[in-house]
Parts: sequence; structure tokens; C-alpha cells
Amino acid sequence: MTSNVNPFESAKMQLKQAIDILNNPAYTSKLEVISNPKRILEVSIPVKMDNWEIKVFTGFRSQHNDARGPFKWGIRFHQNVSRDEVKALSIWMTFKSWVIDIPLWGWKGWIIVDPKTLSITELERLSRWYVRELYKYIGPEQDVPAPDVNTTPQIMAWMMDEYSKLVWVYSPGSFTGKPLTSGGSKWRGRSTAQGWVYVLQKYLELIWEDITWKSFIVQWAWNAGLTFAEILTAHGAKLIWISDSKWWIYNQNGIELKEIILLKSSRKSVVDYKDAKKVSNEEILELDCDLLVPAALENQITTDNAKKIKAKLILELANWPVVPDADVILFKNNIQVIPDILANSGWVMVSYFEQVQNNANFYWEEEEVDTKLKTKIQKATFDVFNKAKEHNVPLRTWAYVISTKRVLDAMNDRYENI
Repeated sequence: MTSNVNPFESAKMQLKQAIDILNNPAYTSKLEVISNPKRILEVSIPVKMDNWEIKVFTGFRSQHNDARGPFKWGIRFHQNVSRDEVKALSIWMTFKSWVIDIPLWGWKGWIIVDPKTLSITELERLSRWYVRELYKYIGPEQDVPAPDVNTTPQIMAWMMDEYSKLVWVYSPGSFTGKPLTSGGSKWRGRSTAQGWVYVLQKYLELIWEDITWKSFIVQWAWNAGLTFAEILTAHGAKLIWISDSKWWIYNQNGIELKEIILLKSSRKSVVDYKDAKKVSNEEILELDCDLLVPAALENQITTDNAKKIKAKLILELANWPVVPDADVILFKNNIQVIPDILANSGWVMVSYFEQVQNNANFYWEEEEVDTKLKTKIQKATFDVFNKAKEHNVPLRTWAYVISTKRVLDAMNDRYENI
């Protein structure tokens, strides 16, 4: 279920709540500055299609704050976008970086396109032209893009190659999320799902529980969501609901994940799974489970449906699937939400590791990347959990307080007067 909630206004409200809790005039005075991106770019991208017609696509880029380090994070290829959504996502990426304490700042890039309608050659032309239009504003020391919805390591390789041509020097650190052959990091493909698991494990450890025998729902059956489900089931959890863009399926006794993976690899829907009941999104919210995992797009849980949710815990894998007013309802109903800015930060961490390796021209083995990821992300989970419990507030609230304080401290140290 979607909502008409304005994401940019919600992001600003979350910032204000965090600054109000900090209750420091030096922070309060910078609320307006931190609530608005530093720069928003909109470009027209001409692409010669395979039929020789020229089609013009619109691209966006919102750069939020660069008080300490370059801008960073994802480029999304999707047909549905608003300017406010791009601005909000760039703000959230800043705080996703700082809740896990890495020196990068948020931005969000977006091209209005359904990539499924393009051939591989058209997709490459679109990717390269996006870089041509924006290359003066990006680079290892300015802004380092990464993949997001519908963008892949191959697209990042094309973009990195185009940037390198334009600046006349091979520059693997200009983009992250690349294939290993183009300077990518080992463990990058698994980092998103593994980060979710590390956050969940630490949270359950702190409340004296574990994953074994937990029932869980995953929305939606894409690569990282399936990898996450695979790791959880290997730890003894039971997948009972899963969805894709077409439908939800349900089996209280458990769904065989290997069959779902085979279906998706064959470009089929989960509805082709034979031993399960087809259900709607609304029905899912009224069913009992231990863990609900929204892993699709924004605005999935709103004030309209929050009261119907019976899950004991929600782990946000998508960006902003629970709107702020719904957070209040869930907290009153004793349903904890592990927020996206914490839960979904594994890929952020390893994307940062990739940039570090590119800059050093020295590459780590998988075990080293995984160890660094686990240490960093579980410490962040510990810090957020303890403070949220001490102040009796939702985990999201204190995640924002921690990250907001770090951002504002960096701004205060660097800028005497803004």
C-alpha cells in the first residue's frame, strides 16, 4: 500500500525531531541548512535508440551535504520519481552513512526510465550520456556514485569507463559497486544481505533471542532479498510468505526457498510456486509472524494499515517503507522497527570499503571485508539500541539522533558561521 505522504517533508520532520532531542542551540540554528540539499541538478539525456530515433530522458542528482568528505551513493533507474523524493533520499543517505560513522555524505541520482524497455546497447548509451552530462560534478574527491534500484555492476563499469575517458585518467574510485575486473570489492554482492543479518543478529542478541525457529516474510523476491532469506533459513528461520511485483504467496509450514530462486532465475513469478496460497498485500498484514521484512519501495506501511500489522518485529530493507506517523502507531503497539538507515547500511559500508581500496590500489580478501563489515555495523546497532532503550523511544529516533549529532558536529567544527 502506498501513501501520498511527501518524503521530503518526512525527512525534514525526522531531522527536526532529532535536533529537538539534542536540545542544543548550536544544532538548532543549523536545522534549515541541514534540511535542504546543497545542490540539485536536472539534466536532459539524449540517447540514440536502436531504431535511430533520438529519445531524451530526464536525470536528477541531489547532493545533500559535503562538510566532511565527498558525496556518495546510488543512481536509480526507475520510471516513477518526484523531485522531492530525490531530495529526501539524498538526506537519508547522509544519515545512513553517519549512523555507521563513515566519512561520506548523501546524494541521490535518478534517471526517469523503465530499463526493461531498453536494449543492452540503449542502456549503455543512456548510462554513458548521464556521466557526460554530470562528470564535472563527480569524481573520487567530489562525488562517488554507486548502484541502486535497477542499476548493476555492469552499468557502474560503463559509467566509470566513461568518466575515465572524460578526465583522461583511469579512475576506478569514481564509481563503486563495479565488477571485480573493474576495481570492485570482494563481498560487495553479498554485503547488503549480510549487513541485514548482522544487524538482526545483534538486535536479537540484545533482547536475549536468536533467529532459530523465527517465522518471517520477505517483500520482495529480488536478488538481495533472496540472499537474505537464504542466510536466515540457513540459521534455522522459516520463510512463510514471500512476494514479487505480481503477488504474495503463503505457506504456514514454510516455503522452499530453492524453488523460489529457481523460479526467479527463470524469470517466472512466485505465483508459479505450487505448494502455497496466493494472498493479497492487505491479507499479509493481518497474519501473524515473528519478522516482517519490507524490501520493495517507499511508503509501504502507513497510518492506513499500521494498526493491522501483527508482526512482532519489522526489519526495513527498502528505503523508507514505514512512514513517520505509522512509526508512532507501531511503537505504541510494541512492534519495534529496525530502521532502514541502520538495517540497510551493509552495502553502504562495503561501498565505502571499495572506494578505500580503489584509492589505495590494494584489495582485501572476502574474510577481511566481512570482518570489518560485521564489527562496524554491529557496533552501530548496539549504540542505537542502548540509547533508544534508555530514552524509551523508537530505534529510528535514536538512529537519527546519533547521525544528526555527528553531522552537525562536523559542520560546527568546519564552519564558524554559515
